Amino acid sequence: MTPERRRRSPHSSSWGSQGAQWEPEATSFALWAPEGSRVQLCLVDDERKERRLPVAERHGDIWTTVVEGISPGQRYGWRVDGPWEPHLGRRFNAAKLLLDPYAKAVDGELLLSEAIYGHRGPDTVRDDTDNLPFVPLSVVTDPSFDWRDDVAPATSWSDTVIYEAHPKGLTRLHTAVPPQLRGTYAGLAHPAVIEHLVSLGVTAVQLLPVHQAISEPSLIRRGLHNYWGYNSIGFFAPHNAYACSGSRGQQVGEFRSMVLELHRAGLEVILDVVFNHTAEGDERGPTLSFRGLGNDGYYRLRHGHRYTDVTGCGATMDLRHPQTLQLVMDSLRYWVTEMHVDGFRFDLAPALGRTDEHFDVHSAFLMAIHQDPVLRTTKLIAEPWDIGPGGYQLGNFRRPWSEWNDKFRDDIRQFWLGDSRSHTGSGVRSLAYRISGSSDVFGGSRRGPDASVNFVTAHDGFTTRDLVTYDHKHNEGNGEHNRDGSNDNRSWNCGTEGETTNPLIGALRRRQMRNLLSTLLLSTGVPMLAAGDEMGRTQKGNNNAYCQDNETSWVSWELAPWQQDLLTFTRSVIALRRNHPVLRQVSFFAGRRVHEQGVKDIAWFSPWGEEMSDAEWFDPGLRTLTCYLWGGVVDIGPRGDVETRLRDATFAVVLHAGAHPTQVTLPSRPWAGSWREVLDTVDERPAPSTRVIPAGATVSRAAWSLGVYAAAGG
Repeated sequence: MTPERRRRSPHSSSWGSQGAQWEPEATSFALWAPEGSRVQLCLVDDERKERRLPVAERHGDIWTTVVEGISPGQRYGWRVDGPWEPHLGRRFNAAKLLLDPYAKAVDGELLLSEAIYGHRGPDTVRDDTDNLPFVPLSVVTDPSFDWRDDVAPATSWSDTVIYEAHPKGLTRLHTAVPPQLRGTYAGLAHPAVIEHLVSLGVTAVQLLPVHQAISEPSLIRRGLHNYWGYNSIGFFAPHNAYACSGSRGQQVGEFRSMVLELHRAGLEVILDVVFNHTAEGDERGPTLSFRGLGNDGYYRLRHGHRYTDVTGCGATMDLRHPQTLQLVMDSLRYWVTEMHVDGFRFDLAPALGRTDEHFDVHSAFLMAIHQDPVLRTTKLIAEPWDIGPGGYQLGNFRRPWSEWNDKFRDDIRQFWLGDSRSHTGSGVRSLAYRISGSSDVFGGSRRGPDASVNFVTAHDGFTTRDLVTYDHKHNEGNGEHNRDGSNDNRSWNCGTEGETTNPLIGALRRRQMRNLLSTLLLSTGVPMLAAGDEMGRTQKGNNNAYCQDNETSWVSWELAPWQQDLLTFTRSVIALRRNHPVLRQVSFFAGRRVHEQGVKDIAWFSPWGEEMSDAEWFDPGLRTLTCYLWGGVVDIGPRGDVETRLRDATFAVVLHAGAHPTQVTLPSRPWAGSWREVLDTVDERPAPSTRVIPAGATVSRAAWSLGVYAAAGG
């Protein structure tokens, strides 16, 4: 991302002209409602009394009006009359005050009442109760902001280390952050938080959804709410509950200030965005915005009043429709040009790329992204699955996309934890693919290892600490009798379910955490670290904490000595990655000879010091593997002559997931002249050794341990 784009005028119209456009002289409003017969702009005062202004001017499908004397902070909504014909997909109801889909800020929250629904009883019977007292309101905002000298860090994919964090949960318990700032955008920008991120070594903060969201009525009835925020209702508005400065437009400036401070620290900002569905849900859900404006345009419908659902959330947005596609594209451009974010992670991305029933890499949305001069230069990450037919699309996106690689998550967990619960293992073949960049998944799409966003844990599922503490989920607090959440966790409690004071089990769990974190951070691809894993955060076995807005989900900053040690260890592994290009490959390893002595750019060795045989690759009982990474580069001269030279250290990474100590023979000459140990997960804190180990020597590896050895000589 170029500095020139970062310095664009805050009055840029690249994100479209719908919504409210404030100017000192007057404010213009524009709304898409193609089948509406009557539209009213409703201005709402501080007592929630409204002034209804009929909108008479119409340009095609867009209704427009200009109002003088409005100041930023003015709250408003829309009432749209039209046909109530649910069997044809039309659900107009002028009794319902609607949020502006293009609102840049939202004030208030949803209150539970029957009035929030456009229907009563059967979903085909209209309800004419006014919902004004119970719904959030759109806000007119001032678009200006002094970005000063803001320039995006523009970190290359190969240098990127992502830190996935909740915008509230990361700072809610941070004692160095002033109480009034905890859990807010301003809290994220606090020097104590930024210092932690910078010293940790991550390069990008990926925030769980910050679009204005509401909780599902079913959660509200249980006294809970949607903490994760995957229930958007406003694609342009920063969620108001994360702002300490106010919700009448102040949240916009606070978010921008957060981005500015993170950029100054060299940190990129990536947003987790949810365009696959909205908070309105299916035909039984509330009427809050889209449903009352153009239901059959914004949503995929079937049989008239029913909704196609490939998201598990009741409905699917229809990006085949020009208006819905424009809304999404305008939103993305707005967040880049006006809010200066650096990229997006797309929730259930195949749902956005479906044409009729199937995912299509040439769908309107994906083609629009590819040709867009603003968006195609940002970081774009797909969650490459939804729950519809053919919904698992890992590896099927194209440049410039990267993808969440759940095969990495599952295979790394299986190697270190899953196999520990059985007498036979899964071998090391899948492990080798994962730690070398998953060429079996992404190699055929003309992309490199940066297509793979590697992760062992994320917001959804166990934390790293819980992976080694629980065999089973413990989601009772979610109010669903422990039925929710995945049962396929590939975890191992190391012998006792839950916390224990047994020192042997405690030591093993800590070593397994170091194994998981080291494997993640030293593997080829783009690592993503879940917030708090570097400090041993626990959710007490809850693997679906989407509705836990409390200490279960918030990151605790009160660290026991072992947690401080884990933080120090994680910093050292990230530093090892940062300091050595061989651990940050931009292309897949070839596995071919790089000079006449037979050394390869990557090679795999059995515990006996020989290159792996076919039989060993398919041996399900093999629990030890050595990965050799050559730190050189091949130069091809103008006459085709080949020259090799070292530009980095050469490493041997030994992974041993056996239940007993073992002996491992390190590669002999010509692979290296000698070796020196630079990392051992047996150590609570990093303790590089100065001892020189002869090439071809045998070293002892503890049960369930990872060691990294640097080569000297050749």
